[in-house]
Amino acid sequence: MNSEEPISKPDLYVIARVIKILKERKKLNRTTLATSTGLSYDRLVKYLAWMSEKRLVQFDSDDNVFLTELGADTYDELVKWILQYVGKVRFPKLT
Repeated sequence: MNSEEPISKPDLYVIARVIKILKERKKLNRTTLATSTGLSYDRLVKYLAWMSEKRLVQFDSDDNVFLTELGADTYDELVKWILQYVGKVRFPKLT
């Protein structure tokens, strides 16, 4: 499997962590984002490929990652869904 291939079954908590960091920091390079989210670089790249396919993130000309408007809205929906069906989030909720 190519490290650029998207994941087939994404973990919603991982997606929420990636979005949370990007909401806080605006844009980051992949290495810094991997470190900030606690993911291995290879795993992050797979999540970013999936998130890019879903138009949640984009890359600038320097290959930095940033959230789209859809990505920012998705975080709020994810947190709402997790709170409704799971009852608590395992990461700090952004307000």
